[in-house]
Amino acid sequence: QVQLVESGGGLVQAGGSLRLSCTASGGTFNSYVMAWFRQAPGKERKFVAGISRDGANTYYSDSAKGRFTISRYNAKNTVYLQMNSLNPEDTAVYSCAAGATVTVTPTLYLFWGQGTQVTVSS
Repeated sequence: QVQLVESGGGLVQAGGSLRLSCTASGGTFNSYVMAWFRQAPGKERKFVAGISRDGANTYYSDSAKGRFTISRYNAKNTVYLQMNSLNPEDTAVYSCAAGATVTVTPTLYLFWGQGTQVTVSS
């Protein structure tokens, strides 16, 4: 069983930045693609960004593109989400997920972290 643990969330003012981290244990990290999802209060869980096993290919939602950057450091079993130019609409619980392919469909991922809260004040 793979365990994923997110960190780096917090409270930030609009226009600010945060870097989220997700560290995996209990499996072979580089055998999985990784992704970040977020769920705002009263909203459905939505895809934010994904990254291939070797980190060569990245994918972003329209809202994330140009502001967020996903990366991974396989030697540390960690995937990151650098978030810049944050706005209140980015407020959500951010979760990382591991799976066989990068997809926007949450149910297709194999493992999930517990989530970390990101709150952006106006």
